[in-house]
Amino acid sequence: MAFDYNFNWSILWSDPYGMWIVKGVGYTLLIGACAWVIAFLLGVLIGTMRVTNIRILRFLASLYTEVFRNIPFLVQLFFWYYAFPMLFGSTLTPIINKIPQFNLYVAIVGLGLYTASRVAEHVRAGYASISRDQYQAAMSTGMTQIQMYRYVIIPYCLRLIIPPITTEFLTIFKNSSIAMVISVAETTFMTYQIDAETFHGFEATTAAMFIYFFIGMVVVKFMDLVENRLRIPGMTGRKG
Repeated sequence: MAFDYNFNWSILWSDPYGMWIVKGVGYTLLIGACAWVIAFLLGVLIGTMRVTNIRILRFLASLYTEVFRNIPFLVQLFFWYYAFPMLFGSTLTPIINKIPQFNLYVAIVGLGLYTASRVAEHVRAGYASISRDQYQAAMSTGMTQIQMYRYVIIPYCLRLIIPPITTEFLTIFKNSSIAMVISVAETTFMTYQIDAETFHGFEATTAAMFIYFFIGMVVVKFMDLVENRLRIPGMTGRKG
């Protein structure tokens, strides 16, 4: 069986396409890393608010989680990039749209806010898995509620939820590919550009697949190291 397609793998490292891929990978890592910082910090905060005794904080945290979790990230990205600037009126909208790399900032913040809602649910589940005796033991030492969460409950909870958090950390790099719809020059965007220029989409998209696979494996191995480092013998950690 003969193939009509003319393979040319050298296109991946020839000028300028090799640099396009390198630039795309750089943006993928930048978006994923920055968005993860936002998602993790905000997710822990929102998740903690969902289990607090203060009703208004529980309501706000639940509202945030349900809104951001149940709306597709693609729709949210379109909203932040196209619709949100319109709220500032015809005077400020053109100024906002002229911000250098505005689409990149939208991708980072939008992805961070979306993933934070998912992280918050894992954090809430982590709290729910902790015995009430742990809370009472911490309070019996004279700690305030804030001190209890800061020094005892949150560190314990984060150890428990490392496996699902690993999944979210991995997913955030994969979801960064959606930023191509607002013209962020990340890996997927660059492979489509190479395809449009050279008509060698097979090589370009195959390279993208291996790039995302490699990033994913690095994330998984890194989180395995973190889990092993923070494991509580006999209480947390997975085998195999």
